[in-house]
Amino acid sequence: MNDHPTLSPYITTTEHKPDVRTGRHVVYNLHVHLVFVIKYRRKAFTDEMLRRCEEIMREVCTDFEADLKQFNGEEDHVHLLVHYPPKVQLSKLVNSLKGVSARLLRKEYDSHVRRYLWGGHFWSGSYFAGSCGGAPLTVIQQYIERQKRPVG
Repeated sequence: MNDHPTLSPYITTTEHKPDVRTGRHVVYNLHVHLVFVIKYRRKAFTDEMLRRCEEIMREVCTDFEADLKQFNGEEDHVHLLVHYPPKVQLSKLVNSLKGVSARLLRKEYDSHVRRYLWGGHFWSGSYFAGSCGGAPLTVIQQYIERQKRPVG
């Protein structure tokens, strides 16, 4: 697949690009920046809880054959940078990340969490997801514009 003439020069070699992965019929480099906010923006996270949240989310990503590249957070939200394969439906990954972490964090830090949240909630129902990485959009647009289209 690496010598296929129609593939972009950005993906024809993966030797020096550790985030460019290959599958049976695909070469990919997909990253998403996710932000999850605690319900009602409550400031419930402690440093210990954030460390545990990262462990949980790393395990969930592994189950999806994804890689949690970066994780950090504050008292009321977390940021994740996830490298994931194209077979993963992003909404399912997000639901699992939020669902598993909410269940385990509420269970393991029950008395602390109950001071901030009630009704079985942990995360806000919404989230942010932004694609990131790779060449800037303008570079990709120029590359596509400059393709040698057949004449006639």
